[in-house]
Amino acid sequence: MKPMHECNGTGGVIFLCIDATYDVWMTSCSWIQVDILYKYKLSCIRLNNMPPAFMHDLVLRLEIFRLLEKHTGCVNTVSFNADGDILVSGSDDRSVIFWDWETGHVKLSFHSGHDDNVFQAKIMPYTEDRCIVTCAADGQVRQAQILEHGKVETKLLGKHDDPAHKLAIEPGSPHVFYSCGEDGLVQHFDLRTGAATQLFTCQSLIGHGYMRNVQLNAIAIDPRNPNLFAIAGYDGYTRLYDIRKYKWDGSTDFGQPTDYFCPPHLIGDSEGVITGLAFSDQSELLVSYCNEFIYLFTRDMGLGPDPASASASASSVSMGSDAGKMGSEHLSAVCPSDMDVGVKVGPQVYKGHRNRKTVKGVNFFGPKCEYVASGSDCGRIFIWKKKGGELIRVMEADKYVVNCIESHPHTTVLVSSGIENDIKIWTPLPPIIEKVRFIISY
Repeated sequence: MKPMHECNGTGGVIFLCIDATYDVWMTSCSWIQVDILYKYKLSCIRLNNMPPAFMHDLVLRLEIFRLLEKHTGCVNTVSFNADGDILVSGSDDRSVIFWDWETGHVKLSFHSGHDDNVFQAKIMPYTEDRCIVTCAADGQVRQAQILEHGKVETKLLGKHDDPAHKLAIEPGSPHVFYSCGEDGLVQHFDLRTGAATQLFTCQSLIGHGYMRNVQLNAIAIDPRNPNLFAIAGYDGYTRLYDIRKYKWDGSTDFGQPTDYFCPPHLIGDSEGVITGLAFSDQSELLVSYCNEFIYLFTRDMGLGPDPASASASASSVSMGSDAGKMGSEHLSAVCPSDMDVGVKVGPQVYKGHRNRKTVKGVNFFGPKCEYVASGSDCGRIFIWKKKGGELIRVMEADKYVVNCIESHPHTTVLVSSGIENDIKIWTPLPPIIEKVRFIISY
């Protein structure tokens, strides 16, 4: 095994290695016969101290490392366990699969118990990877428990009246998670009691003479403050809640958010639809809009608990750089003149992809969440620099649509899935492989 990059130290580190067999006749100078078999890992460059230029190079080298093929329907969800050695997936075929993603082997496959397409499957932390929670198009929220010898028992935990798209696990908790559904309901689950608590039903701010329920597509928890969670769906606003304000005896109305987020030009837009949310490790909030763009909000960009009053000042907000073309020059998010006149800075914008056909997620990528990644209706993965919004990679990933993008918790590995039945594992191509390709083509 030959390390391409190496560093000393332990804990939170990785290195890039390659196993290779060469059959090269250097004396003939032809380099025609090259037999190379490689297996490479990301296991020992210190991620937190990785130079930005090196991380940028790894992103540019991302290529398909492996296809995971067993599902017989669209793969709607992919996520890693805490250690990152297991990938769990769920599909229209209603099955849940545990993968050893490095080898491509199926560790476990079982029927979820759902009556319709599985939309989300997540492994609860600190359960020895034996407890999985799922939600689906049938509105059910279920728990699967892996017993001895691979036997699996599933049970119903709660129910939505309409499809339930997403779950959010409280960081570091083996017991607590949330669900949201198209019925507008947000539920809180505690596996110690097995009880589902209906927190509230989200209602629209866009007036039509009545208060309608907001169909919810996404829910996410702030990793730096697990008391805070955000929800979004069919009205253009992302709502932030503080679970500490909920009275478990039901004595108060918990439906009022502590903050709202929305791009200035979409405030009050009745056609706004949000399909994906993600928090960074710095509490930044990514919001992906249908028929629109992706926006990055910091906490100070909130509209407050009364967004109606914020619409009047929306015209004084300066939007961040909206870099949309690869390799072009980009302006900074704030120019000196803006700061001089006291113009409030708006969210960073990410353009180039298309989000129209399906409920797409969005995610951060990189050890410090330096990049933003999304799928697209064109079947490609788009990767932008978080700061400035420069589009730096576009990768073919599905014949139809890419819906899911998931980042490995510790290494530079990306996972994608979409309308096709397979899952694609993306890792940086070792430089030596690129060299061999060049020599052969030459």
